[in-house]
Amino acid sequence: MNQEFVAMPKEKMIKLLYELVKNSKRSDRDLAKILKVSQPTITRTRKKLEKTGYIRGYTALPDLTKLGYEIAAFTFMNIAQSDMKAKIKEIKENPKILFASTGRGLHGFNCAIVSLHTDFTDFDQFMSDIRSRWAANITDIDNFLVPLRGMTLKNFSFKQIGEIK
Repeated sequence: MNQEFVAMPKEKMIKLLYELVKNSKRSDRDLAKILKVSQPTITRTRKKLEKTGYIRGYTALPDLTKLGYEIAAFTFMNIAQSDMKAKIKEIKENPKILFASTGRGLHGFNCAIVSLHTDFTDFDQFMSDIRSRWAANITDIDNFLVPLRGMTLKNFSFKQIGEIK
């Protein structure tokens, strides 16, 4: 965190971020009470956090099965670095892809994609499309499929992020 956040001490600003992660619908008045600062201080700080990119957006975490999704797929690939930039636009425009990033992993994988699918047929079509359109770019690919109606050990959430030390 840098000097642009003069309105609030660093510790309180971090606490504000954690409180927003727990419940971004909470009012600035409620947050001010929790942090023991004024409501205008919270409002100014929240706006600065948004403007400077510390907060990238606000969203709900829905029950994906109620939206018709049955599978979350984690796809790991090894893509030639020179070809990766060419795929960025395609990845960003694909609504099935929730997250994609470069990295390092087992078996030399350097790209990970998380996608949602209504059923196995939908997933299979998604993978067939990737394999056919990216065939020249991919040297290896593997998947880990998560049935969304299966036994979930811990639901996806950022609520606990403030407790990570």
